[in-house]
Parts: sequence; C-alpha cells; structure tokens
Amino acid sequence: MASFKRVSLILLTSCASAALAGCDGATSVASPGPGTLVISAPAPAPAPTPSPTATLAPITAAQFASTAGGGATTPITADEQLALVNAGTNNVPSGFAPLNGILPQGAAAAAPGFNPTTLNPTGTSFFVTANYVGAVNGSGDTAFQGWTCDSGAASFGGTAPRLCVGAAPAGTGGATAVCPTGTTNDGLVSSFRICRLPTLITTDLTLPRITGVVYRLRGQTEVGVDAGSTSTSTGPTLTIAAGVVIAADSSEASNDLLLINRGARINAVGTSTAPIIFTAQQNLAANGVSDSSQGLWGGVIILGRAPTGVCRTGTGPNDAGGTSTTCENAIEGVTGRNYGGPTLNDNSGTIQFVQINYSGIAISEGNELQGLTLGGVGSGTTISNVQSHNSADDGIEIFGGTVNLRFLAITGADDDGFDIDNGYRGLAQFLIAAQKSSGATADSFATEIESNGAEDLLPRSWARYANFTFITRAASQNPPASIRLRGGADGTFVNGIVQTPAGVACVNITATQVSAADRTTVRAANPALQDQGPPVFNSVYFGCQGR
Repeated sequence: MASFKRVSLILLTSCASAALAGCDGATSVASPGPGTLVISAPAPAPAPTPSPTATLAPITAAQFASTAGGGATTPITADEQLALVNAGTNNVPSGFAPLNGILPQGAAAAAPGFNPTTLNPTGTSFFVTANYVGAVNGSGDTAFQGWTCDSGAASFGGTAPRLCVGAAPAGTGGATAVCPTGTTNDGLVSSFRICRLPTLITTDLTLPRITGVVYRLRGQTEVGVDAGSTSTSTGPTLTIAAGVVIAADSSEASNDLLLINRGARINAVGTSTAPIIFTAQQNLAANGVSDSSQGLWGGVIILGRAPTGVCRTGTGPNDAGGTSTTCENAIEGVTGRNYGGPTLNDNSGTIQFVQINYSGIAISEGNELQGLTLGGVGSGTTISNVQSHNSADDGIEIFGGTVNLRFLAITGADDDGFDIDNGYRGLAQFLIAAQKSSGATADSFATEIESNGAEDLLPRSWARYANFTFITRAASQNPPASIRLRGGADGTFVNGIVQTPAGVACVNITATQVSAADRTTVRAANPALQDQGPPVFNSVYFGCQGR
C-alpha cells in the first residue's frame, strides 16, 4: 500500500493544475501568486515498447494424434487422424490454453459453436440448442453447481460448494431417528443412525430423507429379480428422496453395490441443492476419505432390456434394429446377471442430481465394477445431472442399450471417464470428464468408444457427443490421448474442448484391417453394416500437449 505522504503528494500535484480544477474537494483554484510554491507534475515516463506476441506454431500431426493400439487393431496414421478433424467445420486443432479450471478462456471462449439440434435423429428432440464449445457457457453458467462436489480433479464453483472429502451431509439427530419400514436398524456410526437395506428388494421400497439417517448397503444389494429379455412385466421400484445419503458398509469384506435388475426400476431424484449421495462409509466423517481415495465399494449397476450387440454364448445374434428376442449378455463385475433385449425404449427409472463417490472395484482383468454401470438400458430411462467421483475404474461404462444422458461430471476416474461399447447407440450432451492428476492407469481416456474387437456385430456402437469438456492431466502414466475411438465404432463430436498435458495427444483412432481397402473405424459409410462412415468433428477446440 502507498504511504500517506506519497498519496498526499500525488493529490497535491494533481489538483495544483488549472486544467484539473474539477478535482474532488476543490471548489475553486486560484492562480499562483508571489511566493507561492508551484509543484510541477513530473514528465510521464515513456511507455515501454510492447514485446511482440509469440506466434504459436501449428501443431504437428504426431503431436495431435496417437497411433497407439493393441491386439488386432491397426493404427490410423497421425496425418490421417488430423485430416479427419480438419475435414470438419470450425475445429481448432492448434489451440492454446483453452481452460481456466473447467471454464473456456481466450480463443476457446470465443470459438463458434455448432447447432447440436441438427444431430437429433428423426422424431427425437434430445439435443437442445447450445451454440458454444465446452460443457459450460462461461462463468455465469451454473448448470454444474450445487449438486456436484469439488476436488483436486475439478471445482465447479457456486455460492456454497462442498468438498468431496467433507462429511456427507446427512444432518443431525441420528441418536433419536427411527429407521423407516423395510430397512434394518444397524445402530450409530459417526452419530448417524444407520438403516440397512435388504440384500434383495422384492416390493416397492421408499427411502425418505430423515435428518441424521444414513442408509447402508451391505454386500450385493439387488432390486427385483431378472425378468428376462422379453418380459413386459414391471418389478419393484426403489424410490430415493432428495438429500438422502447411502453408504457402503466398511465393517465387512464383501463387495457392496446396488444392482437394478431387468424389469425393476430406480427413481433416485435429487435436486440441485439436495443431491442424492452414494458413497463409502468412510465418507461419513470429515476427511475420512482423501483426494486419492477410490475403490471403496462397487458402485451402481442398472440392467435393462434394450439391445446389445454382443450376445453371450447360446443367445443371439442380433441385427441392426436390435430385434433379437434371445440376445443377452452377462454384465461385468457380478456373476449371473444379464442385460439386453429387443425393447429400445425400455424404462429402468430415473437417476437425477446424484453423486456416486469413491467406487470401482477390479474383480479381475477386464471384469470391473465402475461408478455407474449401464447394461442394455433403454431410452425410456432418464439419466441426468450425475457425478461419478474417484472411481477406481471407469466413471461411467455403458454396455449396449439406447439410453441418452446429459449433465454428467466424471472427476478423478482411475481409468476412462466415459466408456462405451457392445453396441450402445445413444446421445449425450453437457459432459465433463476431468481425469485424475496422478495414479491413473496407463490406458485411460476421457472417453473410449469401441466394440470390444467385435467389429461388425450389430447394433454397431454409435455415439453423438455435444458440449463436452475433456481434461487429461496425468502425463506420468502416459495415457495415449484424451479421445479413443476404435473397433469399428461410430462417433460424432461437436462443441467440445479437449485439453491434454505435454506428452499426451488429443485423439487416438484405430481400426481393424478387414481388407486392403477396409479399415473399420474410418471406412466410408455403409448402411448395410449400419456404418455412418469416419468419425465427425465440428466446432471442437483442442489444446494438446500442454500448449
């Protein structure tokens, strides 16, 4: 802070000039008379010559795209991948520093958007107008605030942000609280009344918000029994009120998880100020978890009767319309639970304003529990405003199905943010994937769209993303890129921001070489194979390699 004498001198100097007779506090200024001390204003220092702005060199194809791949895949050259992006409209492959946290800045904030409503399939209106790049439209956009929690992976802001490591907000008064009908009183933990869910829910069950109460999952908790692939029956519904906290049981060793079987439903509808929180019991105490905690329970699994392209042995095969009445597949992470069927608009309920924190368990290689696992979930299901935080595997993995999703926040996933495979065909808008800064697996991506090596099984994996922000931070594990597209899958990306650190590319596209002229992921459109053609990028701003 300037001294009082310095400020007084400046004021005196300023107000001594007749040209500044309007200075505050001066009603008149007399011309200096004999004996008057005149203080002349110092000559202004010459303005420094501005340094020239450095011109960022265009990114090279080798910096922009990765050719990493494994198994039977064939790399698409870096030049070809960059050419695919350049073939779109308003893409910026040579961008620089596009984000401040999750907010677009500089040229990214001014980048022209694409009208995503033009991507709506005939007869649908899922995509809404959002003609800007990224998941948020500047600092005034509050769509991700309130229902999310903040961590080292991402901060969403707002007037009262909550830290993910803070105690889950279940309220007080647990000592006198009473467990509702259908649950079991498990005593007190950290002053909360613990009300345990049955391991098999066969009739409708409602979990009201009771201050001081936390609901507990112990072991594999299931809603309904599998109704099969073709049944039209509706099983039980688990209804969860806004503000409810559900915690996995840390007092025993079984894999705690919540599974919604085919035919059953979950209606977990929180609000922007009172989200429903699925978490680990350690999260009931402040700092009982840390920014690196993960894999403390198994997450949430929803199984539906919408089509899958991969059929377990003895069932299927399927077709482009997903009409097979026999095709079904076993879901990862549990034993003997299947998904799939011919019902494109199958309804498994609603998940809205929900957090799923500190989940994800690797049962074996390629057999993992995620944050949220969706198997054959149909378009009649509503999934929006969901945060998956610090999953030890993927944030959200989608196996087949037709469900559409919006307002998803994946923070700190150990593997992929959004993993899509097995013939999933759906739409997603307003997505944030902020990968963890350290400790991630070496093959982790903000999104991975694939067909698990089953190149031309039908339905073909097909996804359209609009308004997404993908942030990759970890270079020490050398993830190849932020976006991976392979296995003959189709992808369309519009209104996106991609940011990666030095040593990490933005895009990684691979294919299977069917013939000399046929590389699955980038071949020309082929309606007979339900193939839309090469991936499409429009209005995507890339800040690769720490630029």
